[in-house]
Amino acid sequence: MGAIWHSGDVPTAHRDDALARLCESWHADARVLAPDAPHPLRTAEVDHLLAGWSEPHRRYHDVRHLVEVIGAVAELEEAGETDAVGARLARVAGWYHDLAYDPRAAPGSNEHRSATVARDHLNTLGVARGTVDVVEALILMTVDHDAAGDRPALASRRHTAAVFHDADLWILSAPESRYREYAVQVRAEYAHVPDDLFARARAGILGDFTGRAQLYRTGHARTQWEGRARANVAAELRRLGA
Repeated sequence: MGAIWHSGDVPTAHRDDALARLCESWHADARVLAPDAPHPLRTAEVDHLLAGWSEPHRRYHDVRHLVEVIGAVAELEEAGETDAVGARLARVAGWYHDLAYDPRAAPGSNEHRSATVARDHLNTLGVARGTVDVVEALILMTVDHDAAGDRPALASRRHTAAVFHDADLWILSAPESRYREYAVQVRAEYAHVPDDLFARARAGILGDFTGRAQLYRTGHARTQWEGRARANVAAELRRLGA
């Protein structure tokens, strides 16, 4: 399966444990969503997913990011922000949402390619069409991170959309050391972009988030994550000279 993730300060034992728990989580969700799919097919799919997340050019958008997203979904579910069905949909969307990741791709291309793979592969597993529609819509939401956007498939799943939105942006609220590591990792993924262009583009993205009245969509994230996220982002903007 290749490297689990590329962060050098993560102990091997912890990576192996995280991988085992990831696989268990995948199989538990897949058994519910695709009960007729044979075990070898589910296993082949999780192997395919982990191989994608372990591509060598990834620095932030790797398996560690996937682990953090799924962990954030669990925290939000425990806080009562979604039910078990919504949490399952958010986890499955998490597995696919950055599966296609090319830092040189046109804006929105990675998200659309990831959504297409999710639709094709979940259909192959036998997941119900309505569920596939929701997962696809959740992934496409990450193009602009607008959880309130007009997406018919999410009309009855607003809480799920809010949870997935916040889980994907959990990293903004990470402890300071992890956030700084994340910022370095993002820069490494865009090493082909000159410093001045990267700083302007990065500041624009971060400024869009901090310009929102509420960075997060769920009550738990707003009370527990938002203050730290705004402090982290403000510090990075200062480092960028913005």
